[in-house]
Amino acid sequence: MNITLSVDEQVAQRARDAAQKMGKSLNQAVRDYLEQLAGGGRRGQQWAQFEERCLGSQAKLEGWQFNRDEANAR
Repeated sequence: MNITLSVDEQVAQRARDAAQKMGKSLNQAVRDYLEQLAGGGRRGQQWAQFEERCLGSQAKLEGWQFNRDEANAR
């Protein structure tokens, strides 16, 4: 899908420069941003489901307790 945007020339030039520093074209940088924006709600939902699995009623540690010394041992 092609999208036409109206952007101030100075803003577009600064955006091109920033994209070039990332090794991307302005087109690719905008495409990446739109993909991130569109997937943001889904990602938030995935984190909420993960959190529920970890902290919900089904999460069991079966008497295990966190031990700082064991966690920091290498």
